[in-house]
Amino acid sequence: MDLGIAGRQAIVCASSRGLGKACARALAEAGCAVVINGRDAKKLESAAAEIGSLAGAKVTPVAADVATPQGQKALLAACPQPDILINNNAGPPMRDFKELTRQQMIDGVIANMIVAIELIQKVIEPMSQRRFGRIVNITSGSVKMPLAGLDLSSGARAGLTAFLAGVARTVADKNVTINNMLPGAFDTDRLRSTLSKTAELKGKSVTQVAADRINTIPAKRFGDPVEFGAACAFLCSAQAGYITGQNLLIDGGTFNGAL
Repeated sequence: MDLGIAGRQAIVCASSRGLGKACARALAEAGCAVVINGRDAKKLESAAAEIGSLAGAKVTPVAADVATPQGQKALLAACPQPDILINNNAGPPMRDFKELTRQQMIDGVIANMIVAIELIQKVIEPMSQRRFGRIVNITSGSVKMPLAGLDLSSGARAGLTAFLAGVARTVADKNVTINNMLPGAFDTDRLRSTLSKTAELKGKSVTQVAADRINTIPAKRFGDPVEFGAACAFLCSAQAGYITGQNLLIDGGTFNGAL
């Protein structure tokens, strides 16, 4: 299927690995010129080379912390007029909410809510003027099904979801869409790290902990990041202009609900 976005300019935040990288790859395969981002310059260069060789598209790495004004400036210097913006940022680690300090809470809200809003503020008007824009925020399945220990992440991402729900409706007539993707358990470095920590705490093997987690997923497997990237690319497609203000939950059926 031709997504109709060949030649478009895309920024994908936190895309040197994991789900961000999968989204960058899918957009590159669709013909977009992609700016990828991460804080580890070496890992970022490797990801750019990999995506470029697989997709044959222009991939520009920008090593920067997207949570800082300087990082955002660097991204927009590399791609001054993006047609597509994928907001993504790592969430805070699992922690008992009683242990959270005021500064940790502020940092979590900045990373998982404010940064995305700031970037959208910078790109939404030019997108509206050009009458094409696709904004996708990678949040979390915990927005719909909060998990104890991830309270800060869940709260900040839920705040972003509510904040943008109204904004999305104000630009829909300009062919600018804003949607959220809510991943469940995908086979990424972050998931493997979480499984390792859980195994250590419970005195179990990582294999057993992984099996226990898979048993809670109706699909009986972890998600493949390629699947996530493909869904992201579709939300960015020319054909997705009538989809906005939505939350796409991709979790193998884990959330047990009809809506």
